[in-house]
Amino acid sequence: MNASTTNAPAKNTPVKAASRAERVQQVVSPGGISAWLVEDYAVPLVAVEFSFAGGASQDPQGKAGAGSLLAGLLDEGAGDLTAEAFHRALDDHAIRLSFSAERDEFYGHLQTLVRHSDKAFELMALALNAPRFDAEPLERVRAQLNAALRRESREPDAMAAQAWRRAAWPDHPYSRASRGELGEIDAVTREDLVALRRKIIARETLKVAVVGAIDAATLARHLDSLFAGLPEKADLTAVPDIEVQGLGRRIVVDYDVPQSNIRFGRPGIARRDPDYIPAMVVNHILGGGAFTSRLWQEVREKRGLTYSVYSSLSTADHSPAFVGSTSTKNERAAETLSVIETEYARLAADGPSADELEKAKKYLTGSYALRFDTSTKIAGHLLQLQRESLGVDYLDRRNAEVEAVSLDDARRVAKRLISDSRLLVAIVGRPEGVSSLSAA
Repeated sequence: MNASTTNAPAKNTPVKAASRAERVQQVVSPGGISAWLVEDYAVPLVAVEFSFAGGASQDPQGKAGAGSLLAGLLDEGAGDLTAEAFHRALDDHAIRLSFSAERDEFYGHLQTLVRHSDKAFELMALALNAPRFDAEPLERVRAQLNAALRRESREPDAMAAQAWRRAAWPDHPYSRASRGELGEIDAVTREDLVALRRKIIARETLKVAVVGAIDAATLARHLDSLFAGLPEKADLTAVPDIEVQGLGRRIVVDYDVPQSNIRFGRPGIARRDPDYIPAMVVNHILGGGAFTSRLWQEVREKRGLTYSVYSSLSTADHSPAFVGSTSTKNERAAETLSVIETEYARLAADGPSADELEKAKKYLTGSYALRFDTSTKIAGHLLQLQRESLGVDYLDRRNAEVEAVSLDDARRVAKRLISDSRLLVAIVGRPEGVSSLSAA
C-alpha cells in the first residue's frame, strides 16, 4: 500500500482523545469479589492496591496505634511461615507487600514480577487470612512504632500537627494520630489485634484495583484465593461527623527552637459535594500551586518569610478540612500569620482573577496525566475513585469538570470555603508577638 492510500486522518480532522475509562475492566470473581483491572503488558509487573473501610479511626479507646500495629504485623509471619521465613520468601521472589492504616481506611499494597505472581498472591493470601501475630515480631514492631512516635514528639512540625488536630476535633477519633499515640501502643494486646482484624478486614467494604500484565480470568481466580475466605460483614464502630472546631483560636506550644512551625485551617468541602471541583481550583490559587499560589507569592517571594507555605483540601470521611502549613523565624511569626490571614480574607472578599483561574485550570488539567505514569500510581488512583464512589467514567470527565469551572463558580465557592476569615492556628516555637488566644 502506498502512502496516498493510508488511513491517516485528514489534516484538519480533530483526533479524539484516548479514553482512560475504556481501558478499565470491571472483573467479578466466581466468589463475587469485584475489582477494577487495567491490563498492561508493556512491563512484566503486576500492581495491586486494595482497601477496607475503617482505619485508625477504629482503634480502641486508649489504644491509638492498634491499626498501625496490625498493618505492621500482617506480613510478619503467616500460616506455617515465621516472620523470618515470610520475609525470606518475599525477598527471594522480589515481591513488595505492605499494609497501612490511614485515618478512615486500611490499605494493602502488592507489586510483583509476573513470573512470581502466583507466589506473591499466595503470600498475600496468607497475610490476610492467617496472620500469626507471634510475640517476637509483635514486640519488635511495637518498639519501631514507639521509636517513631518518640522522634515525632520532638519534631516541631509533628507537634504543631498534633496540637491543631486535638483542637480541631476534640474528643473525636480524628484527634488521635493515625500512627498512634505514645503511651497507648503499649496497651495494645495480641487479642486486640485479632479483634481489630476481624472487625475491619471484611468483604463488605473491600475495594480492589489491579494494573499490569494479568488477564481478567487469572485475576478472578486470585481474587477468590485472596478475599473469598474473609468475613462477609465488617463490625465497624460508627464515627460521628464533626466540623473543624476552634475557629479564631490560636494555640502556642512553647518550644526552644529558632523557627515557629505553624498549622492553620478551617472546615473544608466533602469530596462528593458538587462544589468540590471548584474548591480544588480555589485551593490551587490560594496555596496549592507550588510556585504560583497567592500564599507562595505573598509569604515567600515578596517578603522572604519562609521556604515553604501551602494549603490543601483534606477529604476525611467525617470532617473535610481546608488546611495549611508553614514555618518561619520566631521574630517574623506574627507577620507571617498576618499575611496568611489577609490572603484568606482577600480571596473570600474578591475571589480569584480571570487570569488566576485560567492558569489554575491549565495546570490542574495538564498535571492529571502524572497520576498515570506508573502501574502503582494508576492502581492507587483507581482505588481512590472506588473509595469515593466516583465511577470509572470520572477518568474521562474529570478534566472537563475542571475546565467548566467559571469565574462566578470560583468566586462563589471561595466565599463558601472562607465564610469568614477565622482560622484555627497552632504554633510550635517561641513566636514573637503571637500568644495563645481563645476562639472569637
